[in-house]
Amino acid sequence: MEKQSEQCPKCGCKEIGRGKQAGHALVLPDNKFFSLGSPIFHHICTQCGYVLESYVDKPSRFKK
Repeated sequence: MEKQSEQCPKCGCKEIGRGKQAGHALVLPDNKFFSLGSPIFHHICTQCGYVLESYVDKPSRFKK
């Protein structure tokens, strides 16, 4: 899925792709033991590879 409303601040490209980190690349809450993490997604410039933003898929898992 492409996010068309963004533009790369580094090269000006308007084709921004979405990627998901693979493997064991989960973010885990640092204030909880035995909790589930969340995958990390990125919006990436398809021309120069610059990462415009990163976010977790399930932010509610980080509530206290």
